[in-house]
Amino acid sequence: MKANIGINKSNISKVVSILSNYLADSYFLYFKTHGFHWNVTGMFFQPLHKLFDEQYNSLFSSLDEIAERIRSLGEYVPATYNQLKDLTCLKELKDIPKDMEMLKVLAEDHETIIRNLRTWIDEVTAAGDVGTADFLTARIEEHEKTAWMLRSHLV
Repeated sequence: MKANIGINKSNISKVVSILSNYLADSYFLYFKTHGFHWNVTGMFFQPLHKLFDEQYNSLFSSLDEIAERIRSLGEYVPATYNQLKDLTCLKELKDIPKDMEMLKVLAEDHETIIRNLRTWIDEVTAAGDVGTADFLTARIEEHEKTAWMLRSHLV
């Protein structure tokens, strides 16, 4: 049974497309952050290992929240690696970077997501989905805080 929540089918499709892109970006950022947690070395190993641990756990929790938002709109969630890879705008790395480069890469990825979220919030609002707009607004605050923490290590 499809959801009858006061948003037409066309607008639900637009919102689900946005949420699917956000899910893919968040998944790839989670995966990258977790990989950096495993592979960080150098003088700042301990604090960066702990920082990346906190960040990938937070990202992992957000994946379920994003997926549940899609399901609450009555649609299925993209759930294969290939589906997510096709939906993300984030780039994979060929090699493991040095510790400071890890921070830079993660900060840039969070900032990419922040810019996308600003656009997506406007789009879901125009589609009449204030619930998703509110959800994405809360998520943007989390990405802004994380990007700030990452940038602070680079000063």
